[in-house]
Amino acid sequence: MVTLDDIQLAQSRLRGIAARTPLIPCPHQQPGRELYVKPESLQPIGSFKLRGAYNKIASLTDDERHRGVITYSSGNHAQGVAYAARALGAKSVIVMPNNAPQVKIESTRALGAEVVFVGPASSERKARAEELAREHGYVVIPPYNDEKIIAGAGTVGLEILADLPDVATVLVPVGGGGLISGVAAAVKLSGSKARVIGVEPELAADAQASFRAGHIVEFTAEQTSRTVADGLRTQSVGEINFQHIRRFVDNMVTVSESEILEAIRRMALNAKLVAEPSGAVSFAAFLFRGNQLPPAGKTVALISGGNIEPALLARVLSEA
Repeated sequence: MVTLDDIQLAQSRLRGIAARTPLIPCPHQQPGRELYVKPESLQPIGSFKLRGAYNKIASLTDDERHRGVITYSSGNHAQGVAYAARALGAKSVIVMPNNAPQVKIESTRALGAEVVFVGPASSERKARAEELAREHGYVVIPPYNDEKIIAGAGTVGLEILADLPDVATVLVPVGGGGLISGVAAAVKLSGSKARVIGVEPELAADAQASFRAGHIVEFTAEQTSRTVADGLRTQSVGEINFQHIRRFVDNMVTVSESEILEAIRRMALNAKLVAEPSGAVSFAAFLFRGNQLPPAGKTVALISGGNIEPALLARVLSEA
């Protein structure tokens, strides 16, 4: 399990590398429920994934970095690994699904990474990355099921508490579980009484199913591929992540596809922030799942990323 010391060490490693993103008061206020958004979309790669990727690669030995690193990702972790590897002088290879958004593929390549494509299943890209690691000696940088990755993500939680000590609720998007593991650990281990609630698309709600069942539930690639939230299409949470979820997370809620798209639209038009579908689920939960959230207090909606396809953003903004 990740400790508070682990997260604080990650914070020191990330100083000057990851942006210290602000808490922004949101115009969508409700009586007794103040909302703030934390836009990790403002990171150099457009998502929180830089935090965990850099913390992991920075913790490797010189020999390990010399061998090169490899990961498997639908896009945001891919960019995080590519960015961190370039900053630390390591070669990076990324295994991506063939249905990844083009904007994420192009950004990953622009950061100097070699990209290898496989089918849409998260299990398929993991297997291919491990195969290439055995063949070439690369060090695998997992997208979420790793304590250094979790600790890096946990720095988001430390920043939230520093900026809003009396926060009552933190809403966190959930894919493989790296972000919510780290944020929840940081919040709870710091002694805060804030409730940490995960948010998923209804069409890829494996984490909610796991949370309720008390054991990891896996969805098929066909199931998770239905959601527009491409960053949350993982088929199950990681084992290490689930340990943290069971210990530190208070609840899991889901939102519909139409609610995700409406959240993107309102975020852009009213808060003047661009969120990708995966990053908008937390805002969607505040807008449309208020009956499942604490009734009062200050809420933070974590916007995990903003790497949205331009065509999708244009379509969303043109539709009421």
